[in-house]
Amino acid sequence: MKIRKLQLQETPPYTLLLLADPSRVLIEAYLQQGDCYVCEENDEIIGTYVIVKLNDETTEIKNVAVREDMQGRGIGKKLLLDALRTAKASGSTTVEIGTGNSSIGQLALYQKCGFRISGVVKDFFVNQYEERIFENGIQCRDMIRLEISV
Repeated sequence: MKIRKLQLQETPPYTLLLLADPSRVLIEAYLQQGDCYVCEENDEIIGTYVIVKLNDETTEIKNVAVREDMQGRGIGKKLLLDALRTAKASGSTTVEIGTGNSSIGQLALYQKCGFRISGVVKDFFVNQYEERIFENGIQCRDMIRLEISV
């Protein structure tokens, strides 16, 4: 399994990116601003993340996704740790990430990787997405913001 930066001429793995963010419009916007990385196994893309440098000190992880049949194998954690290394190598001292209030598994993973909750953006998903989002039987309304020092 290897993680590499997606080259400009390569098509982003939209099927994976849409697992983590149902808005292709928002995905397109942050792909223009940042860098997409892919995790490959046996020449197949099984995971991805997108990072955006916000300023000299801060990088934001905008998307982390693992192919559904490959979840539960620690790939998401490997992607997060790689994103932290990449952000640190770019000079960032802080990495931010946001997820939905209903994303229980993601909240646990991010905290296990050392992220701490730094804030809540109330009604983010209600205001940014046309269709209502439900996960784990909970309506996704608010964005939970987390950060870590690297």
